[in-house]
Amino acid sequence: MSQFLVLLIYGLSEGAILALAALGFVLIYKATGVINFAQGEFLLIGAYTFYAAFVLFQLPVVVALLIGVVVAVIVGVLVERLILRPMVGQSHISIIMVTIGLAAVLSSIVQMFFGTQPRSMPNLFPTAAVPVLEGTVPANRLWVLAVAAVVLTLLTLFFQKSKHGIAMRSVADDEQAAMTVGISVRRIFTMSWGLAAVSALVAGVLLADLTTVEMGIVNFGLMVFPVVILGGLDSVPGTIVGGLTIGLITQFTSGYFDPGLAEIVPYIVLVLILLVRPYGIFGEKRIERV
Repeated sequence: MSQFLVLLIYGLSEGAILALAALGFVLIYKATGVINFAQGEFLLIGAYTFYAAFVLFQLPVVVALLIGVVVAVIVGVLVERLILRPMVGQSHISIIMVTIGLAAVLSSIVQMFFGTQPRSMPNLFPTAAVPVLEGTVPANRLWVLAVAAVVLTLLTLFFQKSKHGIAMRSVADDEQAAMTVGISVRRIFTMSWGLAAVSALVAGVLLADLTTVEMGIVNFGLMVFPVVILGGLDSVPGTIVGGLTIGLITQFTSGYFDPGLAEIVPYIVLVLILLVRPYGIFGEKRIERV
């Protein structure tokens, strides 16, 4: 029972980080229809930006986080304005190849400044063991779960209640109709990339606090694909459910079976979902008449 509780907390904390990372992916896809293969690199940039501000320049945590948000927004906006906007009207495969190339460029830039050696940073949250029913878990796992839950809740409320959030949903539902009521589609596209980068920043910082600041963060970002396929490419609630599900499946597989198997289980789930329900659990089934 104690092992089950520990694995449950570990799975929920990693699943919450996955949901944050995947949320940025879904935001971009819903607003622009772009499948962003550079989402893992957004996590990487977020983690290293925070590391540079917090450790190298020894700035307070809040200031380092604000700098990370500013850099994330700038990177997201520049990518949309300079790389993706000129690709409007091009084939989907061309845009996908551009995002793959973008991922390689962003990863190379990080390596150029920081190298490839893992870097440690002071813990943001306490790591002392906390009793949970019949087991104990590190306190930072609970903190990460709480912070991710708060951020996901705030973003969900933003989409449902704020004027800009409603505008983003309108563009995602019907771009032409949104334009007729005065919504700037280009501004929404830019906002989507900026928010996706901020979401990736938070995910990258939380992941770096649990592990280390290293290039392997990109591999964690790759698991957004099983998450969004499971939850639905165009579903924000599905992203949260998918992230938590993949996190739990990975941890339980690692704890009860084999850690090596846990690395491939998310992609086995991805293939199975594509075979059975290709639009995901919460995704919309699109029917086109020709």
